[in-house]
Amino acid sequence: MNTLLSITWGPSPELFSLGPIHIRYYGILFVSGFIIGFYIFLWFFKREKLPTDILDVLLYTLLGSAVIGARIGHCFFYEPEYYLAHPLEILMTWRGGLASHGGAIAILIGIWWYVKKYGKKYNFDFWWLMDRIGIPTALAGALIRLGNLMNSEIYGNPTDMPWGFIFTLRGETVAKHPTQLYETLSYLLIFGILMVMYYKFLPRLKRGTLFGIFLIGLFSARFFIEFVKEPQVAFEQGMTLNMGQILSIPFVLAGAALVVYSVLKGKPAVIEQDVKATKQGSTVVGQKKQSKQN
Repeated sequence: MNTLLSITWGPSPELFSLGPIHIRYYGILFVSGFIIGFYIFLWFFKREKLPTDILDVLLYTLLGSAVIGARIGHCFFYEPEYYLAHPLEILMTWRGGLASHGGAIAILIGIWWYVKKYGKKYNFDFWWLMDRIGIPTALAGALIRLGNLMNSEIYGNPTDMPWGFIFTLRGETVAKHPTQLYETLSYLLIFGILMVMYYKFLPRLKRGTLFGIFLIGLFSARFFIEFVKEPQVAFEQGMTLNMGQILSIPFVLAGAALVVYSVLKGKPAVIEQDVKATKQGSTVVGQKKQSKQN
């Protein structure tokens, strides 16, 4: 294996420590995704004339759901026998082990609760919120994968490509695919596409379209990148499709179904008062034009 053109990678996962407190890049990047997402949502709510005082609840709901769901997902999707025998270790998140699929499922549950609590009062529904959730989630996913890179974890198979990384912290001596960066770049691209669609084309879209595109893009990227990623757990050895790919397929199919349904039968992507305001504005403009002609 040619290592002359590869990148030797072995930074400490810790940014700094204060006695027993250890601050890791992963934790900072993980939390940063939610903080940036909060400000993106603040912009969404102001732009669409919704009260911003209910955003704190959304932030805590998403953060809590993501951590709990990702941890439970890892424990029961990847190592159920071990964690059923050692249930207290499920709580030991500092030992590593978070599954994005579990986090995604838990976030959906958290959002469903949030919509039940606030949606009727402020005139938004589940799919309206999901369209906007997908945008900062893609960015947060990119930051989390950068955290994985700083931890020198979840990397790929050996490669001769010049961008291969030698993860010395894990005792590697040959270059491996930096799949963390592949996912980071993929998620940033998805974030950019969704943000442009929201900013430029929202009045033309239907509810569910943006989130459907998010599901298709993110989990398709995850599916294909898994082909060059090392197995995360022993039972994946020899599998045609690993657990990450198997779990990604339903999300891609759900995204495709959602896009089709939203285009055919979905409500407008903007909230009802915005639709009414647009129609009223068009009517007023038309009346003014007619008056001038008369």
